[in-house]
Amino acid sequence: MNHYSLYIDGSWHQTPAQMPVSSPYSGDAVAACALASDTDMERIMKAADRDFLPFRNTLRGHRSQLLIAMARGIESRRAEFVQRMVNEAGKPKTLANIEVSRAIMTFTAAADEAKRLGGDVIPLDGEVANAGYGPAISYWFAKSPVLAIAPFNFPLNLIAHKVAPALAVGAPVVVKPPPQAPGCAMLLAEIFHEILNSDLDLGRVIPRAALQVFQAANDITGIAIKDPRLGIVSFTGSQKVGWMLQGMAVGKKVALELGGNAAVIVHEDADLPRAAARCAFGGFAYAGQICISVQRIFVHTKVEKDFLRLLVDEVSKIGVGDPQSSDVTCGPLIDEGAARRVMAWIDEAKSRGAQVLTGGSGGSKNGGANNLITPTVMTKVPKDLPLSCEEVFGPVVIVDSYPDFADAVRMSNDSQYGLQAGVFTDSATLHQYATQHLEVGGIILNDIPTFRADNMPYGGVKGSGLGREGVRFAMEDFCERRTVVTRNTPSS
Repeated sequence: MNHYSLYIDGSWHQTPAQMPVSSPYSGDAVAACALASDTDMERIMKAADRDFLPFRNTLRGHRSQLLIAMARGIESRRAEFVQRMVNEAGKPKTLANIEVSRAIMTFTAAADEAKRLGGDVIPLDGEVANAGYGPAISYWFAKSPVLAIAPFNFPLNLIAHKVAPALAVGAPVVVKPPPQAPGCAMLLAEIFHEILNSDLDLGRVIPRAALQVFQAANDITGIAIKDPRLGIVSFTGSQKVGWMLQGMAVGKKVALELGGNAAVIVHEDADLPRAAARCAFGGFAYAGQICISVQRIFVHTKVEKDFLRLLVDEVSKIGVGDPQSSDVTCGPLIDEGAARRVMAWIDEAKSRGAQVLTGGSGGSKNGGANNLITPTVMTKVPKDLPLSCEEVFGPVVIVDSYPDFADAVRMSNDSQYGLQAGVFTDSATLHQYATQHLEVGGIILNDIPTFRADNMPYGGVKGSGLGREGVRFAMEDFCERRTVVTRNTPSS
């Protein structure tokens, strides 16, 4: 069993208060994590504030070297990251391995962007009245230390998407990992610690508090959310918590990624076997515990029956159970409370006339935790029920039909969320229509919404949040502009 300490100002600290971490699959204790006190929190914020200007003023080349070293460190400890994701988050091993690769790409991209992000040159003489001024130079400067709060479902790469951009711009970052799965953040801190203590050049120029990691109760974390020394808060998690956090972080820059209930449109000209296979993967990989999991599928009436037959067949092939198994794609939900909630939503829909085409049962295997739910496909789900209008965050997809593409777009937009959507059609005209009318932050044409490249802008509209992740775009979110204009004096 792993024992995690707090990583504060370049050193490790144990505390009397400990938080247990359990396997979502077996229910066994797999780790214990130290919990920060208010005194610890003050030390963390004081160190971040102290090291802000020294870190912001480091050379871009040194920040880039740090990020490259972090990427190499992640690769060297790949097996440990994978095992911690499997044990703590219940993530199937194959998906955990992919997540490690993506985190390496995230840090590598940040290493490149660290050398490029500078600013803009703006000519001013387009207006005659500005004669004698300019050009203006608008520089990017790190705004402040960053408080990064991440969820359990991507316990490495979602942290990487906050840590790597912060390090790239020279902003000290304070990480609050998910309580269900803190191990990957702690391992990332170990890698950072080893780099600063083994590379003499980086150890001399990178401040110790450039990265700190803590676990704490909500009231202690609230101290950091409110404290002005951490002027940026980057949060990924539930809508309820995110909007509450925004209200607490008065005067701060807040970036929120709050999930969704992603829609897929399958038009009559779609490659139905491929669409069905992709929707099955997008709906049930990691038990649907992905912000851009397929949740709502809208199929043209002409192909609805054929698509449903193909979808149910694809779902039957999905491996369910022990995340250690290479054959499993759909593992356990994160805890019994999440499993109970999803089953209650399924039962509520059934009581209102919804039909279950496959799945719809829960339980445990081999006497483990009671967190497994079989991949579930449902139709005729009333629009006012949580399965349709909330984020399920579980292995359930619902299917409805439409007669006209504009109706499908309207149905997709009938949501409080707007993160990403997928559209299967070969029509360039309909691609353009979807681009113009779908109310989401990202549209994936001829594929599912369960896609994210780590260098692209990623985020939502409406209830899905504020700001954009993706390395370059998060770097800009962590900065503020400083514009310099020169008054040119005539030469004598």
